[in-house]
Amino acid sequence: MKQLASLTRRDFLACAMAAMGTAALAGCGSTSSSTGASSSSAAASSKDTYTLVKDGQLTIASDLANPPLDYTDTSTNEPAGFEVELMQAIGEKLGLTSVYLSPVKFDTIIPTIKQGGTADVGVSNFTITDERKQEIDFTDPYLDSNQGLVTAKSATKTTQDDLNSADVKVAAQAGTTGESWVEENLPNATLVSLDDPVVALTGVQSGLYDAAVADLPVVQYLVNNSFTDCQVSIEIPTGEQYGIVVSKDNPALTSAINDALSQLDEDGTLKDLKTKWFGSDL
Repeated sequence: MKQLASLTRRDFLACAMAAMGTAALAGCGSTSSSTGASSSSAAASSKDTYTLVKDGQLTIASDLANPPLDYTDTSTNEPAGFEVELMQAIGEKLGLTSVYLSPVKFDTIIPTIKQGGTADVGVSNFTITDERKQEIDFTDPYLDSNQGLVTAKSATKTTQDDLNSADVKVAAQAGTTGESWVEENLPNATLVSLDDPVVALTGVQSGLYDAAVADLPVVQYLVNNSFTDCQVSIEIPTGEQYGIVVSKDNPALTSAINDALSQLDEDGTLKDLKTKWFGSDL
């Protein structure tokens, strides 16, 4: 796995504030709509045209709070991670520049894409679910995942039975499948809904919360690199798959991105990115 500078909560907030008002990589997208045009085979294979917030660029909404998938690099104040590089590769296949907007809260991204006019896609390790499909469309999956439950290494309560108690506080990111898992499987515990996994693990490390639940690739990275006093006590086999969020009003864009993902899978780019960021092609 690629080694990066340790991410603290203060670093994360500082970088997010520095990025506010500007779009990382190339600048903020406007709200004008244009017809997507591309010389790439992925775009050319689509019979219909797709619309874009800004001509020539793929505008992306993300919370940038899930290292190593997506986060703000403290040394550059720019987006980094597996999904960021994946979106850059997809943009290249489509003949577009991939542009990340300033970070937003996770649970605002799907409403933003549904409403339109601000971003073309949402990318923030979104698990494909039937409930979410009622609001937006998903591309084909690009990564399989599970959930992970984190406790302090010194904790005495580390099992599901131990944690399903009224005196236990479990943190999770609002609007996520991790939050849903806590609601369904730890009904007696107190659920604390937060903005991002970094905040959740900060609370576990400080003793504010007994446990936190989030996507397994994220918590594995965080406990190995930043929250070394914590551990993944339970790997939860939820069998999730991540997809890119696209408006139901823009099916041609979904099709074009699917074509690009297929090409990246066939030419080995997707495998290389997984190996780079996760240590294996999963």
